Amino acid sequence: MKETRLMLGMPITVNIVDSQATQENIDEVFAYFKYIDNKFSVFKKDSEINQINRGEIMENEYSDDMEEIFLLAEKTKKESHGYFDIHHKGKLNPSGVVKGWAIHQAAKILEKDGFSNFYVDAGGDIQVKGNNHLGKPWTLGIRNPFNRNENIKIVKLINKGIATSGTYIRGQHIYNPFKPQDPIMEIVSLTVIGPNVFEADRFATPAFAMGKEGILFIESIQGLEGYMIDSNGVATFTKGWNQYVYKD
Repeated sequence: MKETRLMLGMPITVNIVDSQATQENIDEVFAYFKYIDNKFSVFKKDSEINQINRGEIMENEYSDDMEEIFLLAEKTKKESHGYFDIHHKGKLNPSGVVKGWAIHQAAKILEKDGFSNFYVDAGGDIQVKGNNHLGKPWTLGIRNPFNRNENIKIVKLINKGIATSGTYIRGQHIYNPFKPQDPIMEIVSLTVIGPNVFEADRFATPAFAMGKEGILFIESIQGLEGYMIDSNGVATFTKGWNQYVYKD
């Protein structure tokens, strides 16, 4: 079963290969993403994060999920040497850690329901489990940032997560906390493959903020591989990247 819905301002796709999948299973995952949107969206007036930013919810009143996200954001800030920071212009915006975390949690729901072969894709950040309908690794395309109708690489994944940070779709929405006024111009795309989509996503954002040094940062983290494209269209990738590249 496969279904796509527009949520959180992006297309979200749930694809369950296992034959016992029902509409109820699909609906359960989308209900979870709706919960996430209502809690963490900076665009919804009554979301918990906006109530926190307005001072209507105090620290001792944070939900368990909000506390977890703030702890993970602080952990990521330390591990990225300060290049990940949810404090921006006097407000908190944990979007850079919420997305991958939410996809990972949604995948856990499907695992709890007994599924072994599926993927969850939110705006191009993806968690895959098991194999596709042909019993083979999932094959996923990495878009050419200069031509969104073209894939520049196809990767094959089993039980992994993949996330891409870039400016080619949403413009300059990622910033360097050390130079917040300077747009990141030297690179346009950085894709990270990790043990799960949460780990891939939370490191892709600060790595992109580092500019060309970001690929070296990804190289330094065990279990992660990365593929960076600079503003001239030149690709640089980590030593272990090619193990995931699909070859006919």
